[in-house]
Amino acid sequence: MISEQVDAVTTELKRFAEELNLSDIQKEQLRTFLADKHSRLQEFKRQNPNISRPELVQKIASIRGSLREQVVKFLTPQQLVKWDAEVAKGKEFLGQNMST
Repeated sequence: MISEQVDAVTTELKRFAEELNLSDIQKEQLRTFLADKHSRLQEFKRQNPNISRPELVQKIASIRGSLREQVVKFLTPQQLVKWDAEVAKGKEFLGQNMST
């Protein structure tokens, strides 16, 4: 990712956390899970430098699925509804971004 994309993702995550009205504990839990998933993805990319875009998108989808399994443990039902709606928007955005 280039710096502008990282900044855009960071800004979007902050907005997303505010919209979900996360407690400080929930913010820390989410930050921890996201950092772990990011590390896993970076390690995967390092070990597979010639991976195709479709394969990378598939790996991201796999990581995203395991993230959902984690957030259901600490988000309220109302927050989870918002989470799912935002993730759906993100999938659409990333899908368009990855296909170009």
